[in-house]
Parts: sequence; C-alpha cells; structure tokens
Amino acid sequence: MSDWLGILWLVLLLIANAFFVGAEFAVISARRSQIEPKAEAGSKRAKTALYAMEHATLMLATAQLGITVCSLLILNVSEPAIHHLLEGPLAWTGLSAEVVNVTAFVITLLGVSYLHVVFGEMVPKNAAFSMPDQAVLLLAPPLVWVSHVLRHIISALNAIANGVLRLFKVEPKSETNSTFTLEEVASIVSHSTREGVLEDRSGALTAAFEFTTKQAKDLLVPLDRLVVLPAGATPLDVETAVVRHGFSRYLVAAASGELVGYVHIKDLVRLGENRIAEPIPAKRIREMVTLHADTELEDVLARMQARGIHLARISNGEGVELGVVFLEDVIEELVGEVHDATRRRRFL
Repeated sequence: MSDWLGILWLVLLLIANAFFVGAEFAVISARRSQIEPKAEAGSKRAKTALYAMEHATLMLATAQLGITVCSLLILNVSEPAIHHLLEGPLAWTGLSAEVVNVTAFVITLLGVSYLHVVFGEMVPKNAAFSMPDQAVLLLAPPLVWVSHVLRHIISALNAIANGVLRLFKVEPKSETNSTFTLEEVASIVSHSTREGVLEDRSGALTAAFEFTTKQAKDLLVPLDRLVVLPAGATPLDVETAVVRHGFSRYLVAAASGELVGYVHIKDLVRLGENRIAEPIPAKRIREMVTLHADTELEDVLARMQARGIHLARISNGEGVELGVVFLEDVIEELVGEVHDATRRRRFL
C-alpha cells in the first residue's frame, strides 16, 4: 500500500471514528420530548432516532465496537505510511538510521494521537453535546443500520456485558433516562424564576409542586361544616337550601345519618312541578367515591375525574367518615380560586 493511500485511510478512519463517537453521545443526550413530535409528524429519521434511544445499550455497544476497531486500525494503517514519509526528510539531517527510525515513530505517534483525540473524539463529542437533537436525527439512522448489519456480534457482546452487570446485582437498562424527578423540575423552575427567564405570575407552577405534597385530609370539609339534606328530602328542600346557601350541590344523608351521595340542582330541573314536594328520586342522587384521608391529591383528582363526580367521601383507617372533599377545592390548589356559578355574592 502506498504512503499516500495510508494517509487517505487515516482520514477515512478518523471520520468513521468521529461518526461513532458523535452517534454515541447523541443517543444518550437527545431529548425524547423534542424527537417524538417529529416522529408523530411522520419523520422517518425521528422514528429511527426514537428506536435508537429505546435501544440505547445496543446502540452504545455498536458505537463502542466501531470506535475500538477504528482506533486500532488508525495507528496500524497510518504509522507505516507517515513513518516512511518522515524518514526521508529526517535522513537529510545526518542522524543515524536508528535515531531517524525512533524519531519518525515518536512524531507519528504524537501526530496521529493528536488527530485521533481532537478530531476523532473531542470535536464530535462536543458537537453532539451542543446540539443533541439535531445530531441524533443525523447520526442515529446510519448507526442503527450498522447495528443491524452486525447484530449477531453486538448482541453477543451486549449479552456478556449485561451478564457481568447482573453478577454485581445491577439490572441493565436499554432505554436512556430522559425524564426528571419532581425535585429536579422544581429546582429548574425555581432557578429559572430567579434568573428572570421564567415567569409565574399566577402562581400556577408553584401550586403544582405543592399540590403533589398534599393529601385528602388537607382539603376535606368536616361533617359539621357541611350542608346536608336529610333522608327523604324533596326538590323543594333543595330550592330552599339554594336560596339560603347559594351552592349548586348538596349532600344527602340516609336515615342513619351516613352520607349516601349528593344532588346537583340541574338534576332536578326536569322534574315537573307536581313532583316538587315528593322525595328526590334515587336515580337523581349522585354517588360519591370513598377515599382514605391519606390519599394524595393527585390520586383524589384522578379518581374523581375517572368517575365523573364532584365530591368524595373521606374516611379514616377505621372507616369513620371525616368529611368531604370537593372537586372545586382540589382544582383551586392548581389554578387558584374557583367560584361556584350559583353562589350568591353577599354585600355588607
């Protein structure tokens, strides 16, 4: 092989090494939140990038294999060519053949190492870190193609590596972690607010973080503060309660005093005037979900939304009723005060 062909191989191997390094860091640095919309819009590159991110260990194994092979070949292919090119000029210095040989080898080693580290490692790594989303769209498709071509070799190497990890009680993962914990997000928002790059004028962001730390018992309305209609209450009783209290929903109790559900005034609108003094029909009384006092507000909201109800009965560990949580109060923890549309304003 000619000396100049060896130099050409050096350039090609440096480019290949840079590709594998860039692809490796792009796969682990890219954010799913930026790639998924493009994939949903039909981008084939984005879909391939998501595949690579979901099979991160396989992609990293491919990249590491490529980097290792390129690194081994770079010196083996380039050293003889560069060494031979340097021997001529160095011989003109009048040095002995041994000194020329050693000097040429040292210069070649330092030069190739410099090119390898800077252009084959650091440049692509920094580029992938600087623009990971663009890099993964560009580099993931060819990396996935290489992984398919070498899938048997890479799968075997990956299986051995995972086996070693399991020996040390470490469970391997295939997908990169592109999520943040609640504490990390809260820290990011707090820092961004202090720096002036994020505004929270309504307090909704702060409320959202505090929301996750509260439980049903923090928002329950005690039984002695509830407006409860007795068993056998009529639409006329509801009308009287609306005039007196101005709420749109009223709890209904059984003869034993236990809460059995609640009635919404709109459910009574369709009843004829001839039934206004009759007991409220059972089908007009809405059910309530029963939750433990220690239930987190996130779960309270999810349960109420899933059932399409506005009130939840709260009890302690022994099944004793403590009070009721209103959907309105739960939502207020997130968005601020919410007014009942039927609630009358009182002016003093």
